[in-house]
Amino acid sequence: MQISSIILQAILGLGFLMFGFMKFRSQQMVEGFQHYGYPGWFRILTGIIEVISAILVIAGIWNETLAAWGSLIIIVTMLGAIFTHLRINDSMKQMTMPILLFLIGVAVFLINIDYLI
Repeated sequence: MQISSIILQAILGLGFLMFGFMKFRSQQMVEGFQHYGYPGWFRILTGIIEVISAILVIAGIWNETLAAWGSLIIIVTMLGAIFTHLRINDSMKQMTMPILLFLIGVAVFLINIDYLI
């Protein structure tokens, strides 16, 4: 495996672990999801999905198939986040992190796509 892929997976995985766990207890996340018009259970579900995808991407350092699946879940999750920001007319600044995570997710997916086929 390439060192660049390991670095991208570590950044993506650790970032998603952090953001995923924040969904469970951060008042800022509670308020954010209310602002977006989503119920509390959706915040928890999103946190669970983010933690699972992070674990897959990190485990993907040793098993590329897991990296491909984890990054695919991240791509879909970040598309949802981006569309949410667009729906409520957020500024581009508010969309920066979801777009960045989406792009890193795409890079990890493309590096590991051969392991899905």
